[in-house]
Amino acid sequence: LLLGGIMEHIEEAGIHSGDSACVLPAMTITDSQRSEIRAATLKIAQGVDVRGLINIQFAMAENILYVLEANPRASRTVPFVSKATGVPLAKAAARISLGSTIASLRAEGLLPTSGDAVAKGISVKEAVLPWNRFRRVDGRGVDAVLGPEMRSTGEVMGIADTFGEAYAKSQISSFGPLPKSGTVFISLADKDKKSGVNPARELSALGFRLLATDGTARLLSENGIPAVVVRKNSQGTGPMGEKTIVELLNGGDIDLVINTPVGRGTRADGWAIRTASVQRSIPIITTTAGFSAAVQGIKALQAGVLSVSPIQEWLKK
Repeated sequence: LLLGGIMEHIEEAGIHSGDSACVLPAMTITDSQRSEIRAATLKIAQGVDVRGLINIQFAMAENILYVLEANPRASRTVPFVSKATGVPLAKAAARISLGSTIASLRAEGLLPTSGDAVAKGISVKEAVLPWNRFRRVDGRGVDAVLGPEMRSTGEVMGIADTFGEAYAKSQISSFGPLPKSGTVFISLADKDKKSGVNPARELSALGFRLLATDGTARLLSENGIPAVVVRKNSQGTGPMGEKTIVELLNGGDIDLVINTPVGRGTRADGWAIRTASVQRSIPIITTTAGFSAAVQGIKALQAGVLSVSPIQEWLKK
Protein backbone atom coordinates (compact mmCIF):
# COMPACT_ATOMS: atom_id res chain seq x y z
CA LEU A 1 0.00 0.00 0.00
CA LEU A 2 1.13 3.52 -0.80
CA LEU A 3 -0.99 6.14 0.90
CA GLY A 4 -1.39 9.09 -1.44
CA GLY A 5 -2.61 11.36 1.32
CA ILE A 6 -5.04 11.84 4.19
CA MET A 7 -7.21 14.86 3.43
CA GLU A 8 -9.16 16.40 6.29
CA HIS A 9 -12.55 17.94 5.59
CA ILE A 10 -12.96 21.39 7.09
CA GLU A 11 -16.73 20.96 7.28
CA GLU A 12 -17.86 18.03 9.41
CA ALA A 13 -19.54 14.81 8.25
CA GLY A 14 -22.98 15.51 6.81
CA ILE A 15 -21.67 17.90 4.17
CA HIS A 16 -21.09 16.21 0.81
CA SER A 17 -17.37 15.62 0.34
CA GLY A 18 -17.53 17.33 -3.05
CA ASP A 19 -18.84 20.51 -1.41
CA SER A 20 -16.52 20.50 1.59
CA ALA A 21 -13.23 22.32 1.76
CA CYS A 22 -10.32 19.98 2.54
CA VAL A 23 -6.77 20.41 3.76
CA LEU A 24 -3.73 18.24 3.08
CA PRO A 25 -1.95 17.24 5.24
CA ALA A 26 -4.67 16.65 7.84
CA MET A 27 -4.27 19.25 10.57
CA THR A 28 -5.94 17.74 13.64
CA ILE A 29 -5.40 13.97 13.60
CA THR A 30 -2.75 12.40 15.83
CA ASP A 31 0.01 10.03 14.78
CA SER A 32 -1.87 7.11 16.32
CA GLN A 33 -5.04 8.06 14.43
CA ARG A 34 -3.02 8.33 11.24
CA SER A 35 -1.67 4.81 11.81
CA GLU A 36 -5.19 3.53 12.49
CA ILE A 37 -6.45 5.10 9.25
CA ARG A 38 -3.60 3.56 7.29
CA ALA A 39 -4.21 0.11 8.78
CA ALA A 40 -7.95 0.32 8.05
CA THR A 41 -7.22 1.45 4.49
CA LEU A 42 -4.96 -1.55 3.91
CA LYS A 43 -7.58 -3.99 5.24
CA ILE A 44 -10.33 -2.51 3.08
CA ALA A 45 -8.13 -2.46 -0.05
CA GLN A 46 -7.18 -6.09 0.53
CA GLY A 47 -10.78 -7.01 1.24
CA VAL A 48 -12.06 -5.67 -2.08
CA ASP A 49 -8.90 -6.88 -3.85
CA VAL A 50 -8.28 -3.54 -5.52
CA ARG A 51 -5.33 -3.05 -7.87
CA GLY A 52 -4.96 0.66 -8.41
CA LEU A 53 -6.69 3.57 -6.74
CA ILE A 54 -9.15 3.46 -3.87
CA ASN A 55 -10.58 6.44 -2.02
CA ILE A 56 -12.13 5.95 1.39
CA GLN A 57 -14.09 8.38 3.53
CA PHE A 58 -13.56 7.99 7.25
CA ALA A 59 -15.13 9.83 10.16
CA MET A 60 -13.57 10.18 13.59
CA ALA A 61 -15.88 10.70 16.56
CA GLU A 62 -14.82 10.41 20.21
CA ASN A 63 -11.62 8.72 19.03
CA ILE A 64 -13.58 5.99 17.22
CA LEU A 65 -12.87 5.53 13.51
CA TYR A 66 -15.89 4.98 11.26
CA VAL A 67 -15.98 4.08 7.56
CA LEU A 68 -18.49 6.13 5.58
CA GLU A 69 -17.74 4.70 2.15
CA ALA A 70 -15.01 3.09 0.08
CA ASN A 71 -14.75 3.60 -3.67
CA PRO A 72 -12.29 1.41 -5.63
CA ARG A 73 -11.75 4.06 -8.28
CA ALA A 74 -10.24 7.45 -8.88
CA SER A 75 -11.99 10.61 -7.74
CA ARG A 76 -11.58 14.26 -8.63
CA THR A 77 -9.41 14.71 -5.55
CA VAL A 78 -6.66 12.59 -7.15
CA PRO A 79 -5.18 15.48 -9.19
CA PHE A 80 -5.39 17.70 -6.10
CA VAL A 81 -3.40 15.19 -4.03
CA SER A 82 -0.93 14.70 -6.88
CA LYS A 83 -0.32 18.46 -7.13
CA ALA A 84 0.07 18.70 -3.35
CA THR A 85 2.56 15.84 -3.12
CA GLY A 86 4.22 15.75 -6.54
CA VAL A 87 3.34 12.05 -6.91
CA PRO A 88 1.59 11.12 -10.21
CA LEU A 89 -1.03 8.91 -8.59
CA ALA A 90 -3.20 8.39 -11.69
CA LYS A 91 -0.24 7.27 -13.79
CA ALA A 92 1.05 4.98 -11.05
CA ALA A 93 -2.41 3.46 -10.51
CA ALA A 94 -2.81 2.80 -14.24
CA ARG A 95 0.56 1.06 -14.32
CA ILE A 96 -0.32 -1.04 -11.27
CA SER A 97 -3.68 -2.05 -12.75
CA LEU A 98 -1.72 -3.36 -15.77
CA GLY A 99 0.61 -5.47 -13.65
CA SER A 100 3.32 -3.24 -12.23
CA THR A 101 4.02 -3.29 -8.50
CA ILE A 102 4.55 -0.50 -6.01
CA ALA A 103 8.08 -1.78 -5.47
CA SER A 104 8.91 -1.62 -9.18
CA LEU A 105 7.51 1.90 -9.50
CA ARG A 106 9.55 2.97 -6.48
CA ALA A 107 12.64 1.59 -8.21
CA GLU A 108 11.77 3.55 -11.37
CA GLY A 109 11.39 6.76 -9.41
CA LEU A 110 7.70 7.17 -10.27
CA LEU A 111 6.77 6.69 -6.61
CA PRO A 112 8.69 7.74 -3.46
CA THR A 113 11.58 5.40 -2.74
CA SER A 114 10.10 4.66 0.68
CA GLY A 115 7.08 5.52 2.79
CA ASP A 116 3.90 7.24 1.69
CA ALA A 117 3.42 10.41 -0.35
CA VAL A 118 4.18 13.59 1.60
CA ALA A 119 2.50 16.96 1.00
CA LYS A 120 4.73 19.90 0.12
CA GLY A 121 3.51 22.79 2.24
CA ILE A 122 -0.18 23.02 3.13
CA SER A 123 -2.81 22.68 0.41
CA VAL A 124 -6.49 23.61 0.70
CA LYS A 125 -9.11 22.41 -1.76
CA GLU A 126 -12.27 24.51 -1.97
CA ALA A 127 -15.44 23.70 -3.87
CA VAL A 128 -16.80 26.16 -6.42
CA LEU A 129 -20.48 26.80 -5.72
CA PRO A 130 -21.99 29.34 -8.14
CA TRP A 131 -25.12 29.96 -6.07
CA ASN A 132 -26.04 33.02 -8.11
CA ARG A 133 -26.54 30.79 -11.17
CA PHE A 134 -28.95 28.42 -9.45
CA ARG A 135 -32.68 29.08 -9.44
CA ARG A 136 -35.71 27.33 -7.99
CA VAL A 137 -38.73 26.41 -10.10
CA ASP A 138 -40.43 29.66 -9.09
CA GLY A 139 -37.41 31.65 -10.28
CA ARG A 140 -36.10 32.59 -6.84
CA GLY A 141 -32.52 31.91 -5.80
CA VAL A 142 -31.62 28.68 -4.04
CA ASP A 143 -30.54 28.48 -0.41
CA ALA A 144 -26.76 28.62 -0.06
CA VAL A 145 -26.66 25.95 2.66
CA LEU A 146 -24.24 23.05 2.42
CA GLY A 147 -25.70 19.58 2.93
CA PRO A 148 -25.51 15.95 1.82
CA GLU A 149 -26.46 16.76 -1.78
CA MET A 150 -23.53 17.82 -3.94
CA ARG A 151 -23.95 21.16 -5.70
CA SER A 152 -20.41 22.22 -6.57
CA THR A 153 -19.42 22.60 -10.21
CA GLY A 154 -15.67 22.47 -9.72
CA GLU A 155 -12.89 23.09 -7.25
CA VAL A 156 -9.81 25.23 -6.71
CA MET A 157 -6.59 24.85 -4.77
CA GLY A 158 -4.50 27.10 -2.55
CA ILE A 159 -0.95 26.23 -1.45
CA ALA A 160 1.11 28.01 1.21
CA ASP A 161 3.36 27.47 4.20
CA THR A 162 0.48 28.08 6.62
CA PHE A 163 -3.13 26.95 6.72
CA GLY A 164 -4.46 30.50 6.96
CA GLU A 165 -2.70 31.67 3.81
CA ALA A 166 -3.63 28.52 1.87
CA TYR A 167 -7.28 28.91 2.90
CA ALA A 168 -7.29 32.60 1.97
CA LYS A 169 -5.94 31.75 -1.48
CA SER A 170 -8.62 29.10 -1.99
CA GLN A 171 -11.37 31.58 -1.14
CA ILE A 172 -10.00 34.18 -3.55
CA SER A 173 -10.14 31.59 -6.33
CA SER A 174 -13.58 30.22 -5.51
CA PHE A 175 -15.83 32.91 -4.02
CA GLY A 176 -13.77 36.08 -3.93
CA PRO A 177 -11.44 37.42 -1.23
CA LEU A 178 -12.36 37.41 2.44
CA PRO A 179 -12.61 40.93 3.91
CA LYS A 180 -9.65 42.33 5.82
CA SER A 181 -11.83 44.79 7.73
CA GLY A 182 -15.41 45.97 8.02
CA THR A 183 -18.67 44.62 9.42
CA VAL A 184 -19.58 40.98 10.01
CA PHE A 185 -23.09 39.68 10.63
CA ILE A 186 -23.31 36.57 12.82
CA SER A 187 -26.37 34.40 13.42
CA LEU A 188 -25.70 31.03 15.03
CA ALA A 189 -28.09 28.14 15.57
CA ASP A 190 -28.28 26.91 19.17
CA LYS A 191 -26.20 23.83 18.34
CA ASP A 192 -23.42 26.06 16.99
CA LYS A 193 -23.34 28.78 19.63
CA LYS A 194 -20.65 27.21 21.81
CA SER A 195 -18.25 26.55 18.93
CA GLY A 196 -18.91 29.97 17.40
CA VAL A 197 -17.73 32.02 20.38
CA ASN A 198 -13.97 31.76 19.87
CA PRO A 199 -13.91 32.68 16.16
CA ALA A 200 -16.26 35.58 16.90
CA ARG A 201 -13.90 36.77 19.64
CA GLU A 202 -10.97 36.55 17.21
CA LEU A 203 -12.86 38.57 14.59
CA SER A 204 -13.57 41.27 17.14
CA ALA A 205 -9.89 41.32 18.14
CA LEU A 206 -8.97 41.71 14.47
CA GLY A 207 -10.91 44.97 14.39
CA PHE A 208 -14.20 43.87 12.84
CA ARG A 209 -17.54 45.34 13.91
CA LEU A 210 -19.97 42.55 14.78
CA LEU A 211 -23.72 42.59 14.18
CA ALA A 212 -25.93 39.75 15.39
CA THR A 213 -29.52 38.69 15.95
CA ASP A 214 -30.93 38.71 19.50
CA GLY A 215 -29.86 35.25 20.67
CA THR A 216 -26.40 35.37 19.15
CA ALA A 217 -25.79 38.93 20.37
CA ARG A 218 -26.76 37.85 23.89
CA LEU A 219 -24.31 34.95 23.70
CA LEU A 220 -21.50 37.19 22.50
CA SER A 221 -22.22 39.78 25.19
CA GLU A 222 -22.15 37.10 27.89
CA ASN A 223 -18.68 36.17 26.67
CA GLY A 224 -17.40 39.73 26.65
CA ILE A 225 -17.63 40.21 22.88
CA PRO A 226 -19.22 43.50 21.74
CA ALA A 227 -21.99 43.10 19.17
CA VAL A 228 -24.83 45.27 17.87
CA VAL A 229 -28.29 43.70 17.73
CA VAL A 230 -30.02 43.86 14.34
CA ARG A 231 -33.57 42.94 13.39
CA LYS A 232 -34.45 39.73 11.61
CA ASN A 233 -36.13 39.94 8.23
CA SER A 234 -39.34 38.49 9.71
CA GLN A 235 -39.45 41.31 12.29
CA GLY A 236 -39.60 43.99 9.62
CA THR A 237 -38.25 47.52 9.84
CA GLY A 238 -38.29 48.90 13.39
CA PRO A 239 -40.59 51.70 14.65
CA MET A 240 -37.66 54.12 14.58
CA GLY A 241 -36.58 53.03 11.12
CA GLU A 242 -34.16 50.36 12.33
CA LYS A 243 -33.17 48.30 9.31
CA THR A 244 -33.44 44.53 9.12
CA ILE A 245 -30.37 42.48 8.32
CA VAL A 246 -31.63 41.92 4.76
CA GLU A 247 -31.97 45.67 4.27
CA LEU A 248 -28.42 46.14 5.55
CA LEU A 249 -27.18 43.47 3.15
CA ASN A 250 -28.98 45.05 0.22
CA GLY A 251 -27.55 48.41 1.21
CA GLY A 252 -23.98 47.12 1.08
CA ASP A 253 -23.38 47.59 4.81
CA ILE A 254 -22.15 44.03 5.51
CA ASP A 255 -18.79 42.57 4.45
CA LEU A 256 -19.13 38.97 5.66
CA VAL A 257 -22.05 36.78 6.76
CA ILE A 258 -21.90 33.88 9.22
CA ASN A 259 -25.25 32.10 9.30
CA THR A 260 -25.77 28.53 10.52
CA PRO A 261 -29.37 27.39 9.96
CA VAL A 262 -31.75 25.13 11.88
CA GLY A 263 -35.48 25.11 12.58
CA ARG A 264 -38.43 26.39 10.56
CA GLY A 265 -38.37 30.03 11.67
CA THR A 266 -34.63 30.24 11.35
CA ARG A 267 -34.81 28.65 7.91
CA ALA A 268 -37.24 31.34 6.71
CA ASP A 269 -35.10 34.18 8.02
CA GLY A 270 -31.89 32.40 7.11
CA TRP A 271 -32.99 31.82 3.53
CA ALA A 272 -33.62 35.55 3.08
CA ILE A 273 -30.22 36.37 4.59
CA ARG A 274 -28.31 33.85 2.52
CA THR A 275 -30.11 34.72 -0.72
CA ALA A 276 -29.47 38.44 -0.24
CA SER A 277 -25.80 37.67 0.44
CA VAL A 278 -25.47 35.64 -2.74
CA GLN A 279 -27.21 38.29 -4.84
CA ARG A 280 -24.86 40.97 -3.48
CA SER A 281 -21.75 38.74 -3.79
CA ILE A 282 -21.11 39.01 -0.05
CA PRO A 283 -19.03 36.10 1.32
CA ILE A 284 -21.26 33.77 3.33
CA ILE A 285 -20.30 30.91 5.63
CA THR A 286 -22.86 28.41 6.94
CA THR A 287 -20.78 26.20 9.27
CA THR A 288 -18.78 27.02 12.39
CA ALA A 289 -15.87 24.97 11.03
CA GLY A 290 -15.84 27.23 7.98
CA PHE A 291 -16.13 30.23 10.32
CA SER A 292 -12.97 29.21 12.18
CA ALA A 293 -11.11 28.57 8.92
CA ALA A 294 -12.16 31.96 7.56
CA VAL A 295 -10.75 33.70 10.64
CA GLN A 296 -7.38 32.06 9.98
CA GLY A 297 -7.59 33.20 6.37
CA ILE A 298 -8.38 36.77 7.42
CA LYS A 299 -5.41 36.78 9.78
CA ALA A 300 -3.17 35.79 6.87
CA LEU A 301 -4.62 38.54 4.67
CA GLN A 302 -4.11 41.16 7.37
CA ALA A 303 -0.52 39.99 7.88
CA GLY A 304 0.56 41.10 4.41
CA VAL A 305 0.92 40.14 0.76
CA LEU A 306 0.19 36.53 -0.13
CA SER A 307 3.11 34.53 -1.49
CA VAL A 308 3.01 33.41 -5.13
CA SER A 309 5.17 30.60 -6.52
CA PRO A 310 4.92 28.17 -9.44
CA ILE A 311 3.76 24.75 -8.28
CA GLN A 312 7.05 23.34 -9.55
CA GLU A 313 8.84 25.36 -6.87
CA TRP A 314 6.61 23.90 -4.17
CA LEU A 315 7.36 20.38 -5.33
CA LYS A 316 11.09 21.00 -4.93
CA LYS A 317 10.69 21.53 -1.19
